[in-house]
Amino acid sequence: MDIIISNSSGVPIYEQIARQMKGLILRGELREGEALPSMRLLAKELRISVITTKRAYEELEREGFLTTVPGKGCFVAPRDLALVREDCLRRMEEQLSQAVATAKAGGISLEEMTSALDILYGDE
Repeated sequence: MDIIISNSSGVPIYEQIARQMKGLILRGELREGEALPSMRLLAKELRISVITTKRAYEELEREGFLTTVPGKGCFVAPRDLALVREDCLRRMEEQLSQAVATAKAGGISLEEMTSALDILYGDE
């Protein structure tokens, strides 16, 4: 599993891990029922604290992306991917509405905003 963390990012490390794992699940790279690395193994591979990986796994479990089986580990939870995608679209629309309001207040044109979005989306 390729997870890349950035210490210079303003995003907490546990959140970077959770976001990337969500992406892997949503893209089907991690499938339902597939075992995830143990918290200790992931922490060792990423050279971070076990507490950080534990927090990422807890967030993923709270959001329904994984399940923990005592004594066996963490597994990708069964999900209705259409509902997950719909939730992502809803959250994106909320955030874009805020961005549009900010752009309008600052006199930023739609073309400038579209150009910025193209640049930001291309970095992923």
